[in-house]
Amino acid sequence: MALSSRASKLTTPDPSGPILSDNWHPTLNPSGYVNLGVAENYLMHASLQQHLHANLKVPTSAFTYGDFFKRSRTAIASFLTKHLNTVVPIKPEHVAVASGCTSAVEHMAWAFADPGDVILLGRPYYGAFPGDATLRTGTKLGFVDFGEDDPLGANCVEKYEERLLEARANGEKVSAVLLCHPHNPLGRCYSRDVLIDLLKFCNKYKLHLISDEIYALSIFENKIDTNPPPAPFYSVLSIDPTGLIDPAYVHCLWGMSKDFGANGLRLGAIISQHNVDLMTALAPAVLLSSVSSLSEHVFANALEDDVWVENYIKENQQKLGSYYEYIVKWAKANDIVYATGVNAGFFIWADLGRTYLKHQDSKPEDLDQAVMDALLRHKVFLASGVRFGSEKPGWFRIVFSHDMDYLNEGLGRIVAALTTPEPLKNMSNLSLQVDLDVAF
Repeated sequence: MALSSRASKLTTPDPSGPILSDNWHPTLNPSGYVNLGVAENYLMHASLQQHLHANLKVPTSAFTYGDFFKRSRTAIASFLTKHLNTVVPIKPEHVAVASGCTSAVEHMAWAFADPGDVILLGRPYYGAFPGDATLRTGTKLGFVDFGEDDPLGANCVEKYEERLLEARANGEKVSAVLLCHPHNPLGRCYSRDVLIDLLKFCNKYKLHLISDEIYALSIFENKIDTNPPPAPFYSVLSIDPTGLIDPAYVHCLWGMSKDFGANGLRLGAIISQHNVDLMTALAPAVLLSSVSSLSEHVFANALEDDVWVENYIKENQQKLGSYYEYIVKWAKANDIVYATGVNAGFFIWADLGRTYLKHQDSKPEDLDQAVMDALLRHKVFLASGVRFGSEKPGWFRIVFSHDMDYLNEGLGRIVAALTTPEPLKNMSNLSLQVDLDVAF
């Protein structure tokens, strides 16, 4: 049966499926894989579950098409106005609701870039961005290299400009810059000064600035790293655009998946306060990624409960800070280099290749694949830097926001994988040689 050329490109089965569906449990599935690769926060599930059950009380309106998410748009507008410290209060008409930030990124690419147009994206990047932005839109990504410069540092704007000029010289149209702020996988925030420079850059070239702020509230105090010093989080919506950029070019994405540990319930939002045409165009488009009325109801209940939300955010941030300190001490104790300055998210960016090579007699041709094979032989799954566009081999993202017993099981397997010399003959399952295209 013939498929479209688009669909035909996706007919190879995803090799990660059997791994992700074979999750380790000490008694129910002791032979499974420990998954420290997918960015999910398990630390506050009990709190969210309790609030959900105590306040569910589903109204009969949830069984209908409803009012086009008026309640959730109102709740999100009020919530983010406060917690993003926006210059201008967010109104419900500034919000478009979608089934997560994956859909929101796709909607942004669809809205701002025609097929073949370019959106700039700095390395390393959130590994799902390429698929989110290009799979169904025909948009292209212009990856920005930083070399030895800090991807979030004062010189990063120069690199964006170099890449834009290169694209233009090749006859390509650049339409937007896509940021992950706070950054995934680096776990850091762009400083306010760098954000201002990026706003000026986008204004100079009439580019849309899309700031994915899905980790905006997953901020914590870093008591360990001093170089670079952790930068406090500032939303792009908290910066007065006067004299910097036409505010119609500034857009923010946010969702419940990370800050509220609810990847599976699927609710995201596009916030654009000064672009009526965009919000009008999105109205029919977001119907293709509608949120379940039950998800809307659950999250509106949560966001409208000010006391519970404040306690939840505070406890979550405290736990993230403690777990970060724990995993950093583990990394240092096992001679694993990690990217410092982290104060957001729930992962570290670690140079596992360096540690792996210290325990091998010879250097493999493909360091990333060799480390991945070793990890999978020891039944632990991590997201490889290959999927994040890492400019250097051997880097992996390790998610630490798990139950402590589960986390320790995974960390122990990582150490075993890195410090065990490779066998003379590679006896690993051939399926493990496939480049795993997973970077949630």
